[in-house]
Amino acid sequence: MISLYLQGDSWAHRLRAGWKLLAVALASLVLFQVVSVWAYLASLAAVILCYASLGREGLAQLKLLRSLSFVLVLLLALHWLSGTLNDGVVIVLRLVVMILAANFVSITTRLDDMLEAVQPLFRPLGVLGVSPRKPALGVALVLRFAPHMLLVYGLLREAWQARTGSRNSWRLLAPFAIQSLRMSDNVAEALKARGGSEGLSR
Repeated sequence: MISLYLQGDSWAHRLRAGWKLLAVALASLVLFQVVSVWAYLASLAAVILCYASLGREGLAQLKLLRSLSFVLVLLLALHWLSGTLNDGVVIVLRLVVMILAANFVSITTRLDDMLEAVQPLFRPLGVLGVSPRKPALGVALVLRFAPHMLLVYGLLREAWQARTGSRNSWRLLAPFAIQSLRMSDNVAEALKARGGSEGLSR
């Protein structure tokens, strides 16, 4: 199965998946209340230090931001034109910090561990005869592969720019959709080979 997980034995790898997910969720709630640029810069520095603690491979994961550059610049431009540049900077920094934090959890947490951390949230569905592992698997896969799809889009955009000189185009949507469907097929086949959601290690 495609995986973003980086093998290692760092402090982040040893930390329980539930604690990491809870930390990101709480940090997100707090950040939505913050409007200070300096607070976001401090948060960004803290997240980058987390990546640096994983070594060179960890820092290499920051290339995820390249696939977001167009959206971030567009947001800044729109706020600049509307006279709310400071708000635009806050929004961009908030997005960067939250995406990097979520990706950090993905690269330091095995899918099995993430599944076990999410599954208790769906235990009440057992009363209705629904296996809590199935919706938990869906959430875990979204958390796992959302950063990966951003990287895929970034690679497609770089290839398009090398061929045409243009950074973005609506024509990227078709190959991006094809890559997404192909990845979905690969994941589905891998899950089927492992016995579906019940086949994942407990």
